[in-house]
Amino acid sequence: MVDQGRKSASIARLGVLMVLAWIAGCEGLDSHGSEQLKPVYLVAGQGSDRAQPQGRVTVKGVVSGEFLGEDQLNGFFIQGLESAPDGKPAGLFVYAPQIDEFAAEKVAALEQGRVVRITGQAGEFHGRPQLSRIESIEIKGKAPLESYELAWPAQNKWRFEGVHVTIATDMVVSGNYKLSRFGSLKLTPERRAFRPTNFAPGDGPEQPRLRGQRLILDDGSYSWHPDPIPYLNDDNTRRVGSRVKELSGVLTHAFEQWRIHPTEEPAFRDSNPRPQPIGAPAEDELRIAAFNVENYFLTLGERGASSQRELEFQRAKLIAAASYLNADILALVEMENRADAPEDFIERLSKATDQPWELVRDPEAGSADAGSDAIKVSIAYRADRVKRVGEAQRDRAEVHHRPPLLAVFRASGGEHDDGEQQGEPFAVAAIHFKAKVGCPESGDIDRGQGCWNLRRKEQAEALIEFIRAWQEENDDIPVLIAGDLNAYGDEDPARVLASAAKVDLLAEHIAWPQRYTYVFRGESGYLDHLQAAPRLAERVTAVHTLPINADEPRFLEFDDGGPRGRYRDSSPFRSSDHDPIAVDLRQ
Repeated sequence: MVDQGRKSASIARLGVLMVLAWIAGCEGLDSHGSEQLKPVYLVAGQGSDRAQPQGRVTVKGVVSGEFLGEDQLNGFFIQGLESAPDGKPAGLFVYAPQIDEFAAEKVAALEQGRVVRITGQAGEFHGRPQLSRIESIEIKGKAPLESYELAWPAQNKWRFEGVHVTIATDMVVSGNYKLSRFGSLKLTPERRAFRPTNFAPGDGPEQPRLRGQRLILDDGSYSWHPDPIPYLNDDNTRRVGSRVKELSGVLTHAFEQWRIHPTEEPAFRDSNPRPQPIGAPAEDELRIAAFNVENYFLTLGERGASSQRELEFQRAKLIAAASYLNADILALVEMENRADAPEDFIERLSKATDQPWELVRDPEAGSADAGSDAIKVSIAYRADRVKRVGEAQRDRAEVHHRPPLLAVFRASGGEHDDGEQQGEPFAVAAIHFKAKVGCPESGDIDRGQGCWNLRRKEQAEALIEFIRAWQEENDDIPVLIAGDLNAYGDEDPARVLASAAKVDLLAEHIAWPQRYTYVFRGESGYLDHLQAAPRLAERVTAVHTLPINADEPRFLEFDDGGPRGRYRDSSPFRSSDHDPIAVDLRQ
């Protein structure tokens, strides 16, 4: 009788346990029956406090983005089947480097739209909630994935970390420097970002830098040097200024920046296409151009080409770029500081264009040296369009390590006037001031305008004094300053020139959205200048920027070419890191 009672009690207890297990299953206990199914929003802490910041947990959601494998993100994102208490979706990254330990059919089924039940460890990685050390994955059919429409910049970006979103704002490529290195582009809403010192007060856009509004378009991977390079168009480029609409993917925060990993191919629009050559100036006009050629060196293995093959590509690209300018006078910046470097360049330009280009010889007879630096400025001109007047001079003030070069020109009478000269004489001063690199630890440090700003300001002051003294001895001939100031339009060196009554021709004639010659860390601006005396500014008929370089990805340069050099070519695009500029003057 006792045994029978014990047996009945055991059966009763078993029945109670079975009922409890059934109830628990209905309430979402995991396969071990010991842990409640947690909504994704509770694990992610989205729309509510994080109920389980760490520890073993089971969640259920729909796959919103699959990026498996070491060459991608080593995991996938899920989105909760239920909304968070604030009515918005919640998302979570599942870190799964050991995914191959699970059945192949399960791994193959991990695609966008699959419902999955996962048990693993809740935790954080660099402040971002995630699930890792996955114990089990169950495939539970399919469910529609709802992408949350998000205006950018979002008010509370962290609320949408790990969520699948569609960016409702038109985004513009502001930077492409890391495209070949990490497969990423820097985006900003509606327009490109600018350097804050590029514009004088009252000029330019509000919030030039668009700080806090940037978004990295990533490629679903944190690996280096993707092959093929993503996001290229049919010309194998992706220019700054390109637009992308309705960008759809998973929003996340990594490496201190907000990123989106697209789950659909981004729909780019080439709203900033590659330019055509500038048309030739009119017969009664002269064109003066400035072009930073980014280290044209005949000495291999120095700053320029490291091999003869690289030099050939560099030459071809630079000659093509110079030809696009259709210039009569060229101020050339970053020529190797030896006599035969600019001579080589001009000789090849003459052959390529079938035009009689000549070089302004260094004023110190028998000397190729033009300062203490490895590079120098040079001036060249078309002998059929202009004539040299007098001797060239360099500004030998000690503050200049790359002394400015000044030469006087006037229009040639041409064949119709038996070679007689016509037009008023004018001078061109080619310049290249101290760069914002190699910064000291103290002294002339970056105080908002880049390091060496005091040096550049002193160089501008010295240049003005040199020009003033020269004009006193040369009938006050007007001077055009042309070249790389290494200062943006509202920085101290430019202000020094303005205080000396020089007219900033780019600021005067180029609308602010196109006023750039250089892109640095996703911010555009103009370091290259055309500064004219007022009498010369009155003769201006047009000012040109030629955006063939700054907007192009770095990998298109002669010494890169992308994976296995497959994108290397002899086109003018990305022939340098600076865009050329030009001005047309009435004779």
